[in-house]
Amino acid sequence: MLAMVPAVAAAQPANAQSVTRIDVELSSFKIMPETITLDHGKSYVLHIANTSTSGHNFVAKGFFAASRGVKPPLSSDGKIELGGGESVDIKLIAPAPGRYDVHCSHLMHSTFGMKGTIIVR
Repeated sequence: MLAMVPAVAAAQPANAQSVTRIDVELSSFKIMPETITLDHGKSYVLHIANTSTSGHNFVAKGFFAASRGVKPPLSSDGKIELGGGESVDIKLIAPAPGRYDVHCSHLMHSTFGMKGTIIVR
C-alpha cells in the first residue's frame, strides 16, 4: 500500500518570494560573469565559487553595504575571502538601482582583469 502525502505539505505560501541563484566564478584573474544584473528589491543567492587552486576574494563594499538581509553577515569591508576550490552562498535583497564595482583585492589581481560590475535596475 502506498502512503499518501498531503499536497498541502509541499505547497509554497502564496506570498513567498522566489529567490534567484546567480553563479559567480572566481578564477585566475577573472570574475565571471563580468557584469551581474539584478532587479531592485528581489531576493538573490550569490553562489561565489573560486575555481582556481589559489586564494581570491570578491570585494563589493558599496553593494553589500546597500543590500538588505545579507546572510551570512559580512565584515564592514565587504570582502569575501575564498581559498582555492572554496565556495560560499550569500543571500541578499538587491539594493536601490545603481552600478557597483567588484574586484579581487589580492596583489595585482584587479590590474590583470579580475574586476567587474553589479548593475541593479
